[in-house]
Amino acid sequence: MSRLGPCMSPRPFLGSWAVSRRLRRVSLAAGLRQSPVGSGTASVANIEELLSRSVPPLPPYETREKAPRPAELRSAEFMRYYRSLEAGPPRAELLTRLARDFGVDHGRVAEFSAKVLQAREQQRELGALLQAEDRLRYYLSPQYRGLFQHLGRLEGGLRFLVELRGDLVEGLATKAVDGPHVKEMNGVLKNMLSEWFSTGFLNLERVTWQSPCEVLQKISDSEAVHPVRNWLDMKRRVGPYRRCYFFSHCAIPGEPLIVLHVALTSDISSSIQDIVKEVPFETEEADKITTAIFYSISLTQQGLQGVELGTYLIKRVVKELQKELPQIKAFSTLSPIPGFTKWLVGVLSSQTKEVERNKLFTESEWQEISEITGDSSTETLKKLLNNNEWVRSEKLVKVLHSPFMRLCAWYLYGEKHRGYALNPVANFHLQNGSVMWRINWMGDTSPRGIGASCGLMVNYRYFLEDTASNSAAYLGTQQIQASEQVLSLVSQFQQNSKL
Repeated sequence: MSRLGPCMSPRPFLGSWAVSRRLRRVSLAAGLRQSPVGSGTASVANIEELLSRSVPPLPPYETREKAPRPAELRSAEFMRYYRSLEAGPPRAELLTRLARDFGVDHGRVAEFSAKVLQAREQQRELGALLQAEDRLRYYLSPQYRGLFQHLGRLEGGLRFLVELRGDLVEGLATKAVDGPHVKEMNGVLKNMLSEWFSTGFLNLERVTWQSPCEVLQKISDSEAVHPVRNWLDMKRRVGPYRRCYFFSHCAIPGEPLIVLHVALTSDISSSIQDIVKEVPFETEEADKITTAIFYSISLTQQGLQGVELGTYLIKRVVKELQKELPQIKAFSTLSPIPGFTKWLVGVLSSQTKEVERNKLFTESEWQEISEITGDSSTETLKKLLNNNEWVRSEKLVKVLHSPFMRLCAWYLYGEKHRGYALNPVANFHLQNGSVMWRINWMGDTSPRGIGASCGLMVNYRYFLEDTASNSAAYLGTQQIQASEQVLSLVSQFQQNSKL
C-alpha cells in the first residue's frame, strides 16, 4: 500500500540490485513456462525426499503440546535447497507439491466437522462443544504451516519466507504456478506474514543524505511512482522541505520494506513536477511549512503484497511530523490515477460499437474534437491516447480539459469493484479515511503520467479528526467522502455523459 497507494514494481537507476531482482522474476516466469518439470537440479524424487524430511507432521491433537520440535537443521536444509534451485520448473514443482501434498487432512476435517454438528444436535454441555470446535480448528491447519513457523524462527528465515512468497505472488500472476492448493498456501503465508509484520515489530526510520549509501541505493531502486533520475535527484528528495521514511523489521534491520516520500509546503500541491524539481532553498524556514504532501509510497518486497503496511506507515509519519512540526495543519496526498487511460480507451472502444448507447462527450465537444483529429469516429482519438500524441496539440488539450475532468471524477467516484472504488489508489486512501478532495488537470506531465492517467492527479485530504468515521462509512456502506469540486464534476458527468 503507492503512487499513493499500493504499487509493487521497483525501478532501478544506479546499480544492479534491482536489476538482478527483475531479471530473476522474469526468468522465473519464463522458465516455468518453457522448461520441463524435473529439469535442472531438482528431480521429483529429490523434492519428495526433502519435503518428507522438512515438513513436520501434524501430531495428534492429544499430544500436540508434547510433540518434539523438528530439528532446526531440517528447516535450514529446506531453505538452502530452495535457494539452490534455479528460478524455473524446479521451484514451481517444489511449491506445487508442498501445497498439494502437505495441506489440510480433509478426512480429519470431515470427521471433526461431523462431531461438532453432533455435539450441537445433542445439545451437549458447552465444554464438549468447545472442545469439538477446538479439535476441528486444529485439523484445519495445513501441515506446511508448521514448516513456515519453524522457518520464521531461524536466523534469516523471515527474509526467506518473504522471498518465497514473492515467488508465489509472481508465479500466480503469470500462471507459472496455479491451482487451488497453491492459492490457499499463498493466503496462509500472507496471513502469517501479516502477524509477523504487525506494527509492534516494525521500526520507523527516516532517510537523510547522511544515511548509509546502501539504504539510499535501495530507496532509489524501490521508487515505483516517480523514478529517481540520479544521485542529485535523490539528494533533493531527502533534503530541505522533504522527508523520507521507511519501515524496517526487527528481524531484518536496516532493510526498507515500504517507503513514504513527503513534501513540506505552504499549500496543497497540484503538480508533481513542482515537487520533484529542485528546491531553491538550502535551509528550511518553519513558518513556511503548513502542509504535508504524501506524494509517493512504494512497497519494496513483492512478498509483502496484501500485508497492511502502508496504512500504518502513513499514520506513524503523521504523528512524527506533528511532533517535529506542530504548525502543520493540512495532510494531503498528491496521487496518480493508474488505469484511467486504459479505462477511458476501453469505454471509447465500447462507444464505437454502440454509438447510440455510449455518449461521453457533448455534441459541441465532439464536433471540436473531430475537427482537430480529422476523424468523426473515435479511432484516431484512441490512437492519440495510446501513444501520448494528443498532448502535442494545444487545441486538443484545451478541448479535452473539461470532458476528461468529469470522466476522471466518475472513474474515481462512480466506477466500482465489489462496491468499492475500482481504482486501487483511491480504494487505499478511502479505506484509510481520507476525503477525495481535488482532481488536478495536468498534474503529472511526464510521459508516464500522461500514459497512465492522461496527466491527471488527485489530492486525498486527511482530516485527522474525521478519518476514523470516514473509514468506517466507506468500509461499512461504501460511502465515499468527496469535496464539492469532485461532486460537481460527477454531476457534470451524469448530465453530459452516458455509459
